[in-house]
Amino acid sequence: MIIAFENSGLVWLLILIPALIAVYVFWSRQRFGSLRFSSLQLFNGISHSTGLWRRYILFGLRLLALSAIILALMQPRERSALQEINAEGIDIMLAIDISGSMRAMDFKPNRLEAVKKVAQTFVSQREFDRIGLNVFARESFLQCPLTTDLGRLSDFIASIEIVDEKFDGTAIGMALAGAVNRLRDSDAESKVIILLSDGRNNAGELDPITTSELAHDFGIRIYTIGAGTHGTAAMPVNTVLGVRQVQVQVDVDEETLKRIAEIGGGKFFRATDEKSLAAIYEEISKMETTEYSVKEYVQHAELFYYPLLMALAFLVFEYILELSIFRKFP
Repeated sequence: MIIAFENSGLVWLLILIPALIAVYVFWSRQRFGSLRFSSLQLFNGISHSTGLWRRYILFGLRLLALSAIILALMQPRERSALQEINAEGIDIMLAIDISGSMRAMDFKPNRLEAVKKVAQTFVSQREFDRIGLNVFARESFLQCPLTTDLGRLSDFIASIEIVDEKFDGTAIGMALAGAVNRLRDSDAESKVIILLSDGRNNAGELDPITTSELAHDFGIRIYTIGAGTHGTAAMPVNTVLGVRQVQVQVDVDEETLKRIAEIGGGKFFRATDEKSLAAIYEEISKMETTEYSVKEYVQHAELFYYPLLMALAFLVFEYILELSIFRKFP
């Protein structure tokens, strides 16, 4: 809600108020003379108050009434704007690797925690889209279906954990199949899969290349992200002496991930730390822009009658005072 004045140029009329005060003070001093007495003893015990303050109250009420009238002439309005947004959203499925290798500490504090943080930021920026979440290791699991409740989706992302050792593995083909299954019946103008993995496909019944071709047939675009530094990375390992860090070889299958992105009409990215990962998600967000239009409807409510009523109240109050307790007698 915004208060605006239609005739704001009339604000200069308020300059009349201090001018009238100055004229009134000057006129009051000129109106009264003085009397000389040889002695003031006769006036002992009589109040020294002149009663002039009463006239100032009446004059002040007239000034308040005049100020309120000027405000009414400025025509105050309450302005409220309503927006109607028409958006053509994008349906996006995030596929995130939760295999044991996501414990690697080349990202801080580890790969999975860095991915979760960046994914939550990405989700918060996609205001008009439906986004879902698949996680995968040896098998693929639907964590959250396509939804516009992005706050709830962010909670699901925050709850992701590394899979138990008995389910460890990397089923990229199964992950793609799960995402395709959620997007194939979508009527969105654009359908996208963003798949992140730090390994190579070594589990599941479906081949990643075949699954990416299926995605292409359904008009689904695929972006792939290989997460992990080049060479080796520190990995926490449980031993009889407690948790120890050992260096393990980073095994990102860039060739397969690039081929998937090529077939899916997307792009392959390599993230070697949390900063580059954030930049990748930001770049994908810029590539997949959502078209929307905004119509604004403005409503006005006239408020001039409020200062008019105040002016009337001041004048009536001044009139009552003048005829009652401030009445002058000849």
